[in-house]
Amino acid sequence: MSGRHGPDAGDGSVASRRPLVVMLGILLPLVLGSLVGLAVLWPSADAAVAGTGPLVDMSDNVQVRGEVLGSAGEVCEGAPADLLEDGSVPLSVLCASASVRLLSGPEEGDVVEVPLAPQVFTAGVEPGERVVLGRNATVSVEGTVVEADPDQVVYSWVDADRSRALVALAVGFVLLVVAVGRAQGAAAVAGLALTYVALAYVVLPALRQGESPVLVALCVSVPLLTVVLYLAHGFSTRTTAALVGTVFGLLATTGLAVWASSAASLDGLTDEDAYELSALTTGTDLRGIILCGLVVAGLGILNDVTITQVSAVWEIRALAPAARFGELFRSGMRVGRDHLASTVYTIAFAYAGAALPTMLLLGLYDQPLEQVLTSGAVAEEIARTAVGSIGMILAIPVTTAVAAASVAAGLRPAAQVPQNVT
Repeated sequence: MSGRHGPDAGDGSVASRRPLVVMLGILLPLVLGSLVGLAVLWPSADAAVAGTGPLVDMSDNVQVRGEVLGSAGEVCEGAPADLLEDGSVPLSVLCASASVRLLSGPEEGDVVEVPLAPQVFTAGVEPGERVVLGRNATVSVEGTVVEADPDQVVYSWVDADRSRALVALAVGFVLLVVAVGRAQGAAAVAGLALTYVALAYVVLPALRQGESPVLVALCVSVPLLTVVLYLAHGFSTRTTAALVGTVFGLLATTGLAVWASSAASLDGLTDEDAYELSALTTGTDLRGIILCGLVVAGLGILNDVTITQVSAVWEIRALAPAARFGELFRSGMRVGRDHLASTVYTIAFAYAGAALPTMLLLGLYDQPLEQVLTSGAVAEEIARTAVGSIGMILAIPVTTAVAAASVAAGLRPAAQVPQNVT
């Protein structure tokens, strides 16, 4: 007969509760402090931006759904509104439109003609495609903004309707996670949903309200990480050790993000959406939003490495019940170095993919590589990669040390460790 002996009970616990008590003594003040800060920073009902009045009134910009019946394009004579970059008027331009049956709104069932930008028509608008239209919105005709007549219904192209495809992907994702992960997978999905709720109903409104981005990031992230980790992995010494490492990594990432956003002059003004956001919020400084984004982007990476490191240490100790701190730490770091090597270039590839269109666009202007890499949009991705990676790197040894110390402190004296018998 053989058996598994030692302080690991198989549920992440150790023989002694002392490591858990010590770690909770460190975590509880941080969690309680962040909850108090969260209560102070909690956004108001209208989430108004400080000093800018209420949110932009978009009541005249109603969006409706439609189905494309067909599209057509023809060559038209150029007009002054079609000015080229060199200031000349082109001899001809592409004029395109689509016939769309309305699927919602007061005129549901009617068929309307909607002008299309040449780029949209060239990309392809197929019959049967679901689209989103603007009703009674201001219409941009070849770069000239024309106010719609309040007594006349005017429809404009907004975007393709991707809701059905995205819902199908989301449902498939959830079903697969639950099917493979079972109860733990369901808990992970619940944690993911909680994360999106926190971002949508706390982080974004608080930023619109003008609260400190650093405080918002910290006061939301610490309680959120606590709930998500315990929800997905259960309350145990092992999960608590991972949480300690994650919070340390979060604090390190925040400090690095503050420095990087200032040293690299990341002002957030990298595209038209950023300029529009700045205009709608009466020139609000976007650097804080970039800073908060740097912190939030690193959270998923931290969760991954800390849980992996703690699990590695626990499994190593399960195979070697008498292993002490030094052995556990060295063995855990060997796993951590492998994880580090694979995760760093995974992060780099992910962010490079996100910035690829911007890099291609900048390359078309025949700019030197150094200038492309230091441009605002690319610099943000580089900073995001570096900040997230450094926070992860620092979290690996700290988490491994905490896990090894927790297990070592919970070991019975060597003389009391039973031997396997047959």
